[in-house]
Amino acid sequence: MTMLRAMPVLQVRDVVVSAAFYERLGFFHHGFWGDPPGFCIVQRDGISIALDGGDTPVPTNQWWAVYVYVEDVAQLHAEFSALELRNLTEIRRGNPYGCDDFDVIDPDGHRIAFGQDMQPGASPGLASASAEEKEDAE
Repeated sequence: MTMLRAMPVLQVRDVVVSAAFYERLGFFHHGFWGDPPGFCIVQRDGISIALDGGDTPVPTNQWWAVYVYVEDVAQLHAEFSALELRNLTEIRRGNPYGCDDFDVIDPDGHRIAFGQDMQPGASPGLASASAEEKEDAE
């Protein structure tokens, strides 16, 4: 059995406000569920993030809520810089995990990282497991 993809689910205070923020980042959505809106899935390329509204306090992660691997971190950073986002970090280069990356903080305080694998095949989280590694895991 093959796993196909994952979709992080972020708890948010206002689904419509959060969807509008992600739309600024180039994501789109097909609409909202509920009345008033309580759920939405935003997508950009092969990335999906679910936005779940609720009555409970929004939890924040220890650090990253979502880490998105991209082809060109500098190009995406320039695109986001043009948006004049309040919570956009500079690109961190030479990280020990092999990725250059930057963060955006959404309206609910979720830190979303966008990173480029600078050592393709060697960095954790992006390389697919070899047949030997899969057998060892079983």
